[in-house]
Amino acid sequence: MTIDAERQKICANQIMGQKNEMIMVEGDLIVPDIKPDIVSTIHTSGNVYIYKKEVLDDKVRIDGGIHIYIMYLADSSDGRVRGIHTTLDFTQILDIAGVKSGMNLDDDITIKSIECKILNGRKISINAILNCNVKIYSNEEIEIVNEIHNVEGIQSLKQNICLNSLVGMESSKAYAKETVMIENTDNLAEILSVHTNLINKEAKISYNKILAKADLDVRIMYLTEDNRIGNVSTKIPVMGFIDMVNISDDNICNIKYKIKNLVVKPNNVDEHSIYVEAEIEILCQAFEKRELSVIQDMYSPNSQLQFSQKTIDTLSQKEIMKEDCDIKENISIPEIGQNRIMQVETNWNITEKKIMEGKIILEGEVNLNFIFESDNVAGIDTKRIDLPFQHTMINNEITSESMIDLTLSVKNDDFIVESPGMIQCHITLEVNIDIFHREYLNVIENIALEDQEIEDLYSMVIYFVKPGDSLWKIAKQFRSTMEDIARVNEIENENKLEVGKQLFIPKYTLRKIS
Repeated sequence: MTIDAERQKICANQIMGQKNEMIMVEGDLIVPDIKPDIVSTIHTSGNVYIYKKEVLDDKVRIDGGIHIYIMYLADSSDGRVRGIHTTLDFTQILDIAGVKSGMNLDDDITIKSIECKILNGRKISINAILNCNVKIYSNEEIEIVNEIHNVEGIQSLKQNICLNSLVGMESSKAYAKETVMIENTDNLAEILSVHTNLINKEAKISYNKILAKADLDVRIMYLTEDNRIGNVSTKIPVMGFIDMVNISDDNICNIKYKIKNLVVKPNNVDEHSIYVEAEIEILCQAFEKRELSVIQDMYSPNSQLQFSQKTIDTLSQKEIMKEDCDIKENISIPEIGQNRIMQVETNWNITEKKIMEGKIILEGEVNLNFIFESDNVAGIDTKRIDLPFQHTMINNEITSESMIDLTLSVKNDDFIVESPGMIQCHITLEVNIDIFHREYLNVIENIALEDQEIEDLYSMVIYFVKPGDSLWKIAKQFRSTMEDIARVNEIENENKLEVGKQLFIPKYTLRKIS
């Protein structure tokens, strides 16, 4: 006999694999003919861009490039700084057993270090190390049995769960363009270095669309035609729309921004300006918080009930947290003295994440690269300072079993020279954390009831409660019901069974409805 089961479909977000790996990227840079020979490198910076990423069977492929800027002391009559830049492309294959083609990939790839070695005056060897962290998700539609209709007497054990069901997963591209003006006295000759950061990220849901906004913070150092070094910074608004059917205002949106491409070049129309254009990918996962009553187990007191089960490992998003982490420090850099700080490149590195009951502790360091005027031959010098920090986030939803997805960005950084060589630093990091909890759902399938009734073997049983017993387990074992056992033994709280307590287990009687 087939049972009429009421089923509910949900889209569950499952993590199928993850991997953290270092990527080594090597290459050589040949100095263009129009540039003078290299005496020594002064400063190296870079930005990583991902061109393509895909999940294959048991592996992940990532294609990308590192756009590298090198400032160097030139072997020329003026002995000044020059700049060259290049792009090192890379392809990385990550072996991750169990993942399948078509699954969703979330990547976080950052630059750990870039080292340059001068081979000769016209050639530089470049060695870059990238931190690569990937997660692979599968969005699977599953059926959950939540009610039985056409059979009398079937006992079911239900569990109330709160699950974030995936509404949709979409992406779009946004473009940020701006002409950045420099000093009127500066006739631009070439770009020396570019440092970018996405800040002030926010999103709003409206009429089946997501409005995503951010600011692209761009810091540029350049060389003028009369061999002076200048710097300029700007914040370019970024705005994009993501179409997503059936999204509502109370949905949870997990939004990530990735710079896909960046063009920074002298403006051909105006020698006192720089043209900046960025292509930014905006990715969004939207979740609907759903409260479900799910049948975890079942039996028939008077008939043979057959069913199969499978366990679904799914991720439930508990909450999105957003906090500022303020780092204030007075640091001494004697090399700077009374010289002008031209630019500070601010990056960060998380060294440890501790997930405990009710809190997350982040430990890391802020990497500060000071570029300042100097009395040396090049007229410019650099100094790196690493500031350790710790930040604690409090949330009652966090457990030791929680998983987190962490995104940091530099929201603000201020540097004030209080006295020669003494600098007051104030850095604000924007910390975004998505809290996930692993939910293991026992999904019931293929329910069938045999027509043959079970032979009565007893009218009443005396049973003594053992460690690990529950009222459900006892009722199922003796084919009685929880309600009958509780009534006969005057049990008020089914979750509090005293070990050793004597219970009378009554025989189940089918209730006829008149």
